[in-house]
Amino acid sequence: MFATRSMNRKLSWALALLLPAAVSDLSAQPADPIQQLEQKVQELQRQIQVLVDEIEDLKVGEAAQPEAEKSRYGLGPAASKVYEIRRGVSLGGYGELLYENFAGRREDGSESGRSTQVDFLRGVVYLGYKFSDRWVFNSELEFEHASTDDEGEVSVEFATLDYFYRPRLNFRAGLVLVPMGFLNEQHEPPTFLGAKRTAVEGAIIPTTWRENGIGFFGTTRRLSYRAYAITGFDGAGVNHSGFSARGLRGGRQRGSEALAEDLAFVGRLDATPRPGLLVGGSLYVGNSGQGARAPTGEAIQARTSVGELHFDWQQRGWQFRGLWTRASVDQADRLNQLLGYSGDQSVGSVLDGWYLQAGYDLLSHSFSAAESLIPYLRFELLNTQKEVPGGFFASPENDQRIWTFGIAYKPLLNVIFKADYQWISNQASTGVDQLNLALGYLF
Repeated sequence: MFATRSMNRKLSWALALLLPAAVSDLSAQPADPIQQLEQKVQELQRQIQVLVDEIEDLKVGEAAQPEAEKSRYGLGPAASKVYEIRRGVSLGGYGELLYENFAGRREDGSESGRSTQVDFLRGVVYLGYKFSDRWVFNSELEFEHASTDDEGEVSVEFATLDYFYRPRLNFRAGLVLVPMGFLNEQHEPPTFLGAKRTAVEGAIIPTTWRENGIGFFGTTRRLSYRAYAITGFDGAGVNHSGFSARGLRGGRQRGSEALAEDLAFVGRLDATPRPGLLVGGSLYVGNSGQGARAPTGEAIQARTSVGELHFDWQQRGWQFRGLWTRASVDQADRLNQLLGYSGDQSVGSVLDGWYLQAGYDLLSHSFSAAESLIPYLRFELLNTQKEVPGGFFASPENDQRIWTFGIAYKPLLNVIFKADYQWISNQASTGVDQLNLALGYLF
């Protein structure tokens, strides 16, 4: 709308400047030199054509950069912009700033040793190119922690080439986001409640989790799916840190010189049986040894399975979300031997977690559709050592319960401010509560 008003003003000013000058020039010419009159008419036509071309360029530019409001093919609104343009380059992104104030003492009364900090967690640029209606390139470039000089890094979060055959069957290849849970694919701050991402979708579903792969995706009126063959975890720590008692994050290969001795399959299916309600699940299966052998010389397969079920329901200002996930790791004892773990450091042979979340938009019945004020509550239960192999024992610190109470304010659809307090407890009584403040945006 703004661009349209701008074009109208530009057209009015241009005509106001061109026409008087043209009329003046025409009236100044004698009546008999027909050739001079024709030249003036041609010049006026040329100037008008230049103006028309410029207005058309403005229209194309406006269409090429739509508002980041729709989620498409599992991706967040900003990441989906390239699918809405007619052709050419698309630019989007998001950012996230987090303030964390930790309690001075743990549950058991001992000093926490934690310091208050403020971190510009992420600055992200989405860069896409639409070659045609069938071929689309999309990518996410992430800058973490503001600087590579202090534990920050620059990473490619995903980079895919999509081929659109028909709505129900399309092709995708490249560095893909693993389609599990809510936050691994849609992690733009205005799209989720909570100053921090959930602990469950960090340890068991190791958000942000991406791997090199190839596969298919599609949609029908009520269903959507994604299914990929991808490089498996490096759980044995061949080129990465490997699995640990804290979860599966260290096994991510992230597309960087990824070992392909073991591949994996991941599939996801979502249904929308009614407007505002989404239910679904996903499953990941693959070996994680990547050719490694235990100190005894035995091959490590380390078959790893991760499954999850989820729902999201939004109606009349209410927002409810829930997720349950469970992972299993075979031959965890061999991984422990190879990685040098003992006692309570064991890789979990079973990991389990779930959360429930509720929020209500106090401004849902106001006249402003873009503004919202949402108090929210979330409970998480997480245990990354639900079961461990014989000869090892679980650390009670890894059996956690987290209550999150907060409020989120959106002055616009694409901007959010969040404040919440987390009560964090575990079976070892070493949990540290914290106050979080965050701001986020997407475009």
